Amino acid sequence: MAWLSNRYSGLVPDKEQQEKWREQFAETDALAGIETTENFERFNQINNLFMRATWDPVVDTEDTQAFYESYRVAPTVRKGQGFSQQDFALRDASWAVSRVISNRAGDRGKREGFEAAIEPDNSLAPKKIAVEDPSAMSHEMKKICKLFGADLVGITDFDERWHYSQRVDTRDHTPTEPDLPPGMTHVIVLGHSMDYELVRTYPSALAGASTGLEYSHETSIVIHIASYIRNLGYEAIASMNDTAMVIPYALKAGLGEYGRNQLVITPEYGPRLRFSKIFTNLPMKIDKPRQLGIKQYCDICTKCAENCPPQALPFDAPKEVTENDGGAISTQRGVKKWSANCEKCFGYWTKLRSDCAICMRVCPFNNEGKWLDKIFTKLATSKWRKLALWLDGKRGVPERLKPNEWWQNFLK
Repeated sequence: MAWLSNRYSGLVPDKEQQEKWREQFAETDALAGIETTENFERFNQINNLFMRATWDPVVDTEDTQAFYESYRVAPTVRKGQGFSQQDFALRDASWAVSRVISNRAGDRGKREGFEAAIEPDNSLAPKKIAVEDPSAMSHEMKKICKLFGADLVGITDFDERWHYSQRVDTRDHTPTEPDLPPGMTHVIVLGHSMDYELVRTYPSALAGASTGLEYSHETSIVIHIASYIRNLGYEAIASMNDTAMVIPYALKAGLGEYGRNQLVITPEYGPRLRFSKIFTNLPMKIDKPRQLGIKQYCDICTKCAENCPPQALPFDAPKEVTENDGGAISTQRGVKKWSANCEKCFGYWTKLRSDCAICMRVCPFNNEGKWLDKIFTKLATSKWRKLALWLDGKRGVPERLKPNEWWQNFLK
């Protein structure tokens, strides 16, 4: 296990490859707000914070073990509204579908959807349908994705920069090769909106149901869509948190912009989404990234950082992380962006015994889509963003919905 103290080899691309990527993706990176440097490294899956929780003593603490145990045993109870047996029961039930898929290949060292792509359940059709119009196929696929339940859909090109250099065998933490078939050309990126009222109860185990529900929903959705494409005769691999980082792909697919809270913020749902992806060689027209003005608002707004209990979010401008930055081991190297102290963030989760998304709840773009919300978004993404910031300051921090009140409203 000594190798765990070092990064996998082959993470740092040579200068020739770096230059090739810069030229290839210069236009889309500029539109997507992605800025890489000469220090760019492909991310090492073993350094993912949730993987580190299984081997790194800095992260693998008694609180961490209790946090994961709360998902594996009968509902836990702790003090405070939102942490009753009923709350934990709802949260854990919300993960049930995702858990079935993620656990089914554990004896082969795969945790599908998290450390490994989801294995196809149907064979590839021997004959490919002809795709004469990639634009028409893009339209068809977006309609199919929404039919199966996706809220947002974007299509972009395959970009190996954001793929993990090696997959981790979950049985013994040994490195193994990524499991995508060769020849992938496109990535379909799906957004799944989280329940607004449940998100309002963060931080609580009850609110955690909003996360689990979308993981279970997206598990089903990506399996459906991959199956459809494979029946057309083209490769398609369903993917959630595994294989590649989804945030760069969501930005490239034009679904939103990257925010100070480390989330993709969209015009439709703000930051209140989970994202998944389908890797495929189906010919389609790709979408361009969109410059929406959201990032420019985040430049002057620090609401998420101000309301982060462990103070894990940055107040300063986007920057490249260094070895001396807190939680740097779990942060993408060679990218100029806002980066959280992942260790502080996850440490707070483990003490709660549930996930925390206060930064999502208090974000000014997290709203119900009412007419006043739409006016705010219009102002915030325009040259009047400072007026929007002032108005948001007058509005103050959105009040947390008390979990007991959520239950009362829900059961009416």
